[in-house]
Amino acid sequence: MKFEAVIFDLGGVLINLDYNKTTTAFEALGVHDFSSLYSQAAQTDLFSDFETGKISAQRFINEILHYLPSGTSPNSVVHAWNAMILDVPMERIHLLDRLKQKCPVLLLSNTNELHVPVVRKEWAKVTDRPMEDFFQKIYFSNEMGMRKPHKEIFIEVCNREGLNPETTLFIDDTLQHILGAQKAGLMVAHLTDPEILDQLFS
Repeated sequence: MKFEAVIFDLGGVLINLDYNKTTTAFEALGVHDFSSLYSQAAQTDLFSDFETGKISAQRFINEILHYLPSGTSPNSVVHAWNAMILDVPMERIHLLDRLKQKCPVLLLSNTNELHVPVVRKEWAKVTDRPMEDFFQKIYFSNEMGMRKPHKEIFIEVCNREGLNPETTLFIDDTLQHILGAQKAGLMVAHLTDPEILDQLFS
């Protein structure tokens, strides 16, 4: 693949995630079917609004508490919500270091006010250099007011950075995000296996 810039997703690509841990954590709080909680809250656009910065972390937590047993603490909601965030593999750090010497490297993540500090904490466990040192620019959905998979967010990033979508490679582990990037005219790589990264940049 001949690309001139690379845009990485964060969760599931550069940092490991386990959504089951969040499910288990909410079940421990008394939610017997987290998927039903998620679907009920999703109908009110709660998660989308949080990921696009339309509501604060406090508002998000308060809304989630409506679906939990009386007396559940806000801190326990935060802990459960963040449980999905795991470690940053050191090989990803090395990959970014190598790649940034060859072309512009950017980060585009659907995320939120509660997850970002935890991600940065995990990042700091494997390197004393901040995340910003590895990317030309970091784009978080909650700061941009838009999110993947809508093609507009990909177009916006390319326009801001002066990138040609046709020669910009986007890497994500979520198929719908890949399809959104394709609609915006980007090259794409659906990360179904970590070895794909090694093949792309070998």
